[in-house]
Amino acid sequence: MRLLLIEDDENLGKATAEGLRDAYAVDWARSAEEGDAALATISYTLIVLDISLPGMSGLDFLRALRRAKKTIPVLLLTARDAVRHRVEGLNAGADDYLVKPFELDELLARCGALIRRSAGHASPSLLHRDLVYEPASGYLEKSGAPVLLSGRERRIFDCLMHNIGRPVSKDKITESVYDWSSEEVESNTIEVHVAALRRKLGRSLIKTIRGVGYMIVP
Repeated sequence: MRLLLIEDDENLGKATAEGLRDAYAVDWARSAEEGDAALATISYTLIVLDISLPGMSGLDFLRALRRAKKTIPVLLLTARDAVRHRVEGLNAGADDYLVKPFELDELLARCGALIRRSAGHASPSLLHRDLVYEPASGYLEKSGAPVLLSGRERRIFDCLMHNIGRPVSKDKITESVYDWSSEEVESNTIEVHVAALRRKLGRSLIKTIRGVGYMIVP
């Protein structure tokens, strides 16, 4: 899954982006205008948005997003802890908010909860066949035994698990796995990671749909 972080503070933005990259592909924009340009070309699962931005404020960006009928979940980051500020953010269309300074674990938990809610999954775990997967933490079990995935294996598996029974194109998977910070993606990179997932989880789990992409078999 690919997240858009819009934060102008260099130190906080760098630390937040690096922390989120343990679980997601993350693009970091320094302004609302830069975030708007990213949204015009890339499909994101979630936006983490600072309220206080240079130029257009985070709240004005959020209001414009909702006026354009875009329903992508938005988590607001704010240094303002007054009730009226939180209410203003929620009324502008935010799905949740987090007051600075915050713990990375809480940010990851809130991001995971918003993504589950938007996908219609109330439970923190996804169950399929003999698999138990917790998207927020990345914990995966097969037949009761834990399975360790690399960061990119996890992102690919996460993308497929949220689309069980639906083919996901290679381009969509690549977009979910690699962000602006990634080096150039080699042509067979996704195939290599899918092969690794099959070795760990069984060859019959992930089906290749020729000319389309991959699918977890229902």
